[in-house]
Amino acid sequence: MEIRVTAYDHPDAQKLIAEVQQEYVVRYGSPDESPVRPEEFAPPHGLFLVGYLDGVPVATGAWRVRDGAEAPLCDGDAEIKRMYVTGAARGRGLARAMLAELERTALAAGRRRVVLETGTEQPEAIELYRSSGYLEMDGFGYYAGTAESRYYRKALTG
Repeated sequence: MEIRVTAYDHPDAQKLIAEVQQEYVVRYGSPDESPVRPEEFAPPHGLFLVGYLDGVPVATGAWRVRDGAEAPLCDGDAEIKRMYVTGAARGRGLARAMLAELERTALAAGRRRVVLETGTEQPEAIELYRSSGYLEMDGFGYYAGTAESRYYRKALTG
């Protein structure tokens, strides 16, 4: 998979964001409503990545800086958002490759920890994060306190 830095509002990014939102509708009954702004995913505040197989966009992942946020977040955190692999491309390790690139780029940007929120209706995501060294943490953000939400953190070292 070729991973490219892409603007949040690029047509390939928007196509995959729409797909992941539809996935949330299927799994949870509604799209992800946590507030995001495109500029949060542009350097130096964050990064948006699209993965391509043979020139076709099949995966996304992003991170945004969370400095100044309330505990349990802390300065130096990067929050992972919009992790997604199209149905036809699943089972090839693409999510793991995207996650590794998100961690690498966040560390290169001076981030010390990555954090994320996922949900109980995404057991494959939970398994990916756990098997990649993520540990559970207290809830944060828009879905904090929601029974279906799960929160994870991982220290970045280089």
